[in-house]
Amino acid sequence: MCGYVHLVDGRGGAAPAGGDAAGSPMSDHGDMTGEHLAGKLLVASPALHDPNFDRTVVLVIEHGADGALGLVLNRPSDTEIGEPLPQWGRQAAEPTVVFVGGPVSRTSAIGLGRSPEAGRAAGWQPLFGPLGTLDLGLDPDQVGVPIEHIRVFAGYAGWGPGQLEAEIDASGWFVVAAEAEDVLSADPRMLWRRVLRRQPRALAALANFPVDLSNN
Repeated sequence: MCGYVHLVDGRGGAAPAGGDAAGSPMSDHGDMTGEHLAGKLLVASPALHDPNFDRTVVLVIEHGADGALGLVLNRPSDTEIGEPLPQWGRQAAEPTVVFVGGPVSRTSAIGLGRSPEAGRAAGWQPLFGPLGTLDLGLDPDQVGVPIEHIRVFAGYAGWGPGQLEAEIDASGWFVVAAEAEDVLSADPRMLWRRVLRRQPRALAALANFPVDLSNN
């Protein structure tokens, strides 16, 4: 992770990527067990009965022997980014609100951004394609790469060692490839259906799964 910011006052309060920032469940990327899922999407299946993740699409940011960390991509809040983080308001992608990244550490924020430059730099760690995590405690002109658009997430989703793998084995999540457009989608509330529709037949059919089975 490039950094966390406390949303209550906009102060940076984080360690560099891979560090033991307060509230982060990850220490490093070493000693991977099973498939490395960082950069993949987790699409909640209808069988996942957890209100924190109902019909969510989660981008896995870190995954290793110590567990996994991800960000829910399709739960926008009503809070404009410019309220807690005025220095980043101009770079905010539409919709320009803070997203609820998960149930863990809701008073801290994690930033994802798009940059035309792919290299690692101060305050910036590439993920895949043009996307990376950025240090929200810095001003935009202090980050070592130009930033085109950002999205800010309050909180994150966290799993302990083996927990995510167990949920996947229990058919709680579908693991699929991510596209850069998923992370900064202008229509996040349709993301669950849209990601499923581009999958092979069996998964694509689930895009039409009713929210309320009594309506079926």
